[in-house]
Amino acid sequence: MTGQAKQGHAFILSMLASLFFIWGFLSVMQDTLVPHLKSVFDLNYTQSLLVSCTWFVTYFIMSLPCAFLLQRIGYKKCLVTGLIVMAVGCLLLLPAAEIAFYPLFLFALFVTASGITLLQVAANPYVAVIGSPQTASARLNLVQAMNTVGDTVAPMFGALLILGRSKGGTATAGTVLTQAEKLADARSVELPYLGIAAVLILLAVLFTFLKLPDLGNATKRLAKEERKKLSLWKQRNLVFGVPAIFMYLICEIGVGSLFINFVKQPEIGNMPAADAAHYLTYLWGGMAVGRFVGAWLMTFIEAETVLAGAAVGAFGLLLAVVFSTGTVAMWALIAVGLFHSIMFPTIFTLGIKGLGALTEEGSGLLIMAIAGGALADAQGWIADRHGLQISFLLPAVCELYCLFYALWGCRVTNPEPPETLESS
Repeated sequence: MTGQAKQGHAFILSMLASLFFIWGFLSVMQDTLVPHLKSVFDLNYTQSLLVSCTWFVTYFIMSLPCAFLLQRIGYKKCLVTGLIVMAVGCLLLLPAAEIAFYPLFLFALFVTASGITLLQVAANPYVAVIGSPQTASARLNLVQAMNTVGDTVAPMFGALLILGRSKGGTATAGTVLTQAEKLADARSVELPYLGIAAVLILLAVLFTFLKLPDLGNATKRLAKEERKKLSLWKQRNLVFGVPAIFMYLICEIGVGSLFINFVKQPEIGNMPAADAAHYLTYLWGGMAVGRFVGAWLMTFIEAETVLAGAAVGAFGLLLAVVFSTGTVAMWALIAVGLFHSIMFPTIFTLGIKGLGALTEEGSGLLIMAIAGGALADAQGWIADRHGLQISFLLPAVCELYCLFYALWGCRVTNPEPPETLESS
């Protein structure tokens, strides 16, 4: 690759980093919405986690249609379309807040997540393929670090502009809100999401005029006769990678979505939701730091080895969350973010490694597996029946599958020819 090409790719990666930031920001904003809407609509844990369930079921429903659209209209148009769809979803939250109607909140989140799914299907493989295959995991971890910067900023934003401006967010546990206070709390989301929609529209305009190099013919849809000779199901790293992404998302979303409710408990942190949201910043901040550190480690340690270490560390910390109390349990849950940091981008790049012309379809399957986040609702079910602390055994068990994938499941069995890039 020439020096000019490297500079061009570095600029494209920096622009793509803004997309990783914004979808990370929006994804974690729903962690603020879970306790907020729980208070507004008097929901139990299972009902409130329908926010996360809706968000991640969207990935299951929309990933393959998005992969099909990617093959038809290309990467750039998919990125612009995804941003516009996200903006529409954010704007739909305004009437949902005005009439305080929970199903409309869920529909607006479904639309927003559909736009993010389109961005994920396009941007993740683009970053993985735009440079050397040997550094794909490090490169995606580096760009995904901007995703976790967005994750880190979102709780502060949500705590200040949603929970901090609502009666339910600043009240102590057990406070009963009047109907008028609940309606006022519901409307506290209007201003933040209006601002987010404006930023998304601005990004869509910028990417409309941005010149992106297209992925080469090696990653385009093949003719039917050529395609018959290839099979995704012969790629062990992809076959085991799909459930690895699924299991990991149960861990990440269960930890993030229930964090505020966990920390505010009298036996853990004993604080209002708005204060607990500030500690959520440390969780996502640890993920941001971990991704920068992970990107550096993967320049001299194999990605699967780093992944195995992360899975062991997260498993041990989740056991501490379950079997301890007070600040020990709280900080153990915060520290889980450090080990979760590299898991998604590393599993993703190991999953599409060696797919060649099958990269786009393999990417669609891996993004579809993000639907595993919907099973955070299963953790809510466990919390309602057996206690919030015991419910963290579910993500702990899922960490063990990620360890299995790192140790054996990620090995490439039938590599296709490497991908190339062409200018457009």
